Amino acid sequence: MMKLLPLTLLFAVNLVSLIQFLSIDFVSSIEFFEYYSDERDGLLQLRDSVTSDANLHSNWTGPPCISNDSKWIGIACSDGHVVHIVLEGIQLTGSLPPTFLLNITFLAILSFRNNTISGPLPDLTNLVHLEHAFFSQNRFWGSIPLEYAELPKLKAMELQENYLDGNIPPFDQPSLTIFNVSYNHLEGPIPNTDALQRFPSSSYDHNSGLCGSPLKKPCPFPPPPPPDVSPSPLPTPVNPEKEKKKPLRLWSIVLIASAASLVPVIVILFSLCYYRKMHRKEKTTENQAEIEIAARSESIDDFQRRQQELEFFDKQISAFDLDDLLRASAEVLGKGKLGTTYKTVLESGTTVAVKRLKNMSGLSKKEFVQQMQLLGSLRHENLVQIISFYYSKEEKLIISEFVPNGSLFELLHENRGVGRVPLKWETRLSIIKDIAKGLAFLHQSLPSHKVPHANLKSSNVVIQQNFHSKLSDFGFLPLLPSRKSSEALAIAKSPEFAQGKKLSNKADVYCFGIILLEIITGRIPGEISRVDDDDTTEDLSDWVRMVVNTDWSTDILDMEILAAKEGHEEMLKLTEIALECTDLVPEKRPKLPQVLQRIEEIIEQKRREND
Repeated sequence: MMKLLPLTLLFAVNLVSLIQFLSIDFVSSIEFFEYYSDERDGLLQLRDSVTSDANLHSNWTGPPCISNDSKWIGIACSDGHVVHIVLEGIQLTGSLPPTFLLNITFLAILSFRNNTISGPLPDLTNLVHLEHAFFSQNRFWGSIPLEYAELPKLKAMELQENYLDGNIPPFDQPSLTIFNVSYNHLEGPIPNTDALQRFPSSSYDHNSGLCGSPLKKPCPFPPPPPPDVSPSPLPTPVNPEKEKKKPLRLWSIVLIASAASLVPVIVILFSLCYYRKMHRKEKTTENQAEIEIAARSESIDDFQRRQQELEFFDKQISAFDLDDLLRASAEVLGKGKLGTTYKTVLESGTTVAVKRLKNMSGLSKKEFVQQMQLLGSLRHENLVQIISFYYSKEEKLIISEFVPNGSLFELLHENRGVGRVPLKWETRLSIIKDIAKGLAFLHQSLPSHKVPHANLKSSNVVIQQNFHSKLSDFGFLPLLPSRKSSEALAIAKSPEFAQGKKLSNKADVYCFGIILLEIITGRIPGEISRVDDDDTTEDLSDWVRMVVNTDWSTDILDMEILAAKEGHEEMLKLTEIALECTDLVPEKRPKLPQVLQRIEEIIEQKRREND
């Protein structure tokens, strides 16, 4: 009994020690988690302030980091800390909370490219490890914070295509290799620092108030010299108190230097800044735009990597390289669900159309190149000729011939009213034949494609001189990875697509029938309403069927062609063809060669009668 007592005491002492050890370790774990919870709280502020296609509310739950891993969309971690926030092209909408980055001090990459975020740029104070900051293609407004110029490890800063105003801070980080502030409303001289002077003029273009080198626009007064302050070396431990004081020293120096040289004009600049902010319009900015691709980083990991040059299909065309294209001035022709199209004038005087595709970042190079080579080999008088293309992970361009006289949609629907020149029936009939010929050729040349054109609508029929018409934006369906992404195409309006059924080339026939009715009625598909009860039907063919019923009625005709009574018989025959093409059952729709033959017979009969 006496021997058992010491053993019992020894066991009890060891048990108490074990409990104390576990308690200390448990408390340490709690303290460790709570320390990182500051980073989580900042991310939750962001999540709750914006909306997006990525449904962050359901994904951003639990801890953002577990050691080096993260299950949160767009988040990457190292040693339990958030080091990457990359939320690109997910329709982020709203304003960024002002202090959400304050405690995410180990952040190295921050990217909100290609969203619709508005409000001021985020506060990057204390982000001493930040290397890449990408805020391009959003709706940020206000000035560029001066503390951005004090980020000690900054390598890349993208701010293009926003609504920023004010002056450019004196960035002078030796590590800075990518910098772009084009397509904004910045003003004043470009600071004469070594870092900013080594970037091309394209990094600053389309800021009407900017002046100085490297732009070919002299300033009316000398630019202020860069502050003679060497950046202090980065300490290993992060001291919040020191980090807060350091920007104050730069603020004082910059403000003193700026005030010394800009006092005579500061009032004028402020007035201009205020006026432009109040009267700025997005469309005006876009139509004065110039394509800027070279200064964008290709991706987070390989932003410095130069991608392949352009590939041409026609050896007879005067070739140009990517640099020529990037230096060219451009005007926005149109923005659609697949991308933006620019009229681009090269320095040689050649004019081309450049379509910058979007929402295709997951497309492999092999898939894109194969499809472009197939489409680029097509030659027909009623197809827009594809000249070249460009592929990189982040950018995909299609360069094609420029057709100067706008689209069929503009011809039919714009400038209605006093002073408009009516579009004659003979001209409409010729355009109908051109569309049918181009579409029939596509169906013949691309038999392996489920839907050869897939995006046939009046805005994708371009008009040359003498109203000769060509089809554009064809052959994109194989480039879209899912049925959801295919909703951007015109075939999404077909009954079989809406019902989730298998697609065939009869979806193109349906779209042709809709264009045919649009030309005959002068009405815009999707904007058809019934006068008696204000009901709206999105299908133009349904409206025509309702009006015509079983008897021919001129009520459907565009007022501009109503007076051409000698053409009513042709209009009736073409309306019948259009209603057959838009049959709800794809198998009941005629084939394109049959449609073309019937149209040519109608035109030939008209020619014989006129003779």
